[in-house]
Amino acid sequence: MIRDDSAPSPRFCTTRWTLMGGAGQEERRDLAWDHFSRSYWYPVYAFIRRRGDSPEDAADLTQAFFAKLIEQDWLSKVEQRETRFSTLLVTILKNFLINRYRHDTADKRGGTESPVPLDAAEAERWFGGEPTATETPESLFEKRWAHAVMQAAVERLRTECETSGRGKLFRTLSPFLSREAEAGEYEMAAAKLGLNPRSVAVSVHRLRQEFRASVRDEVAAGLADGKMVDEEMRALAAALAG
Repeated sequence: MIRDDSAPSPRFCTTRWTLMGGAGQEERRDLAWDHFSRSYWYPVYAFIRRRGDSPEDAADLTQAFFAKLIEQDWLSKVEQRETRFSTLLVTILKNFLINRYRHDTADKRGGTESPVPLDAAEAERWFGGEPTATETPESLFEKRWAHAVMQAAVERLRTECETSGRGKLFRTLSPFLSREAEAGEYEMAAAKLGLNPRSVAVSVHRLRQEFRASVRDEVAAGLADGKMVDEEMRALAAALAG
């Protein structure tokens, strides 16, 4: 599920979009949280809905969950994790929901804080398209997390191409990031870009390389351990194939 989000994704450090230190620390933190909440609120919402909560409660709990993460400055600690990002997040989410249900309740969930750009109608439209037969909250979360990672990587690459003056190239060739060209498509792209078809093929190859690097940067989320990043990539591939 690749969504069309018109809001621009910020440009982050090449391998550590969660990095908080150094100059401009507050701005970095704000950008990282904006990226994180925009990219990954739907897997959280879908998990809560699949557990049986109403759309209204799921929206409030999603907002409250992200508000809690921000309050705890969770992203500043994520580089020290010893497990996959999605596994860590869903574990924290489960604990949050247990504590929320235990201690909550007359107050409106989430209060007045709205750290997530959550459109309730859009969220329900997406959730209405989810399979219902065999998906557990956990398996649905993993799949939606994987698709969110891919979307975030696409948006990051789009922003980088726009910034470097390759916006038209990206818009024309991005359909080929996830599929092979059909007969005549490279010729049509070549005419649009003023290139020859062979140059288009080379550009697609390079764009795919950049996209793979963008995906790897996204799943790394601050990890310095290459083996753990490889594990993240394998889990991502498995979730997308499932």
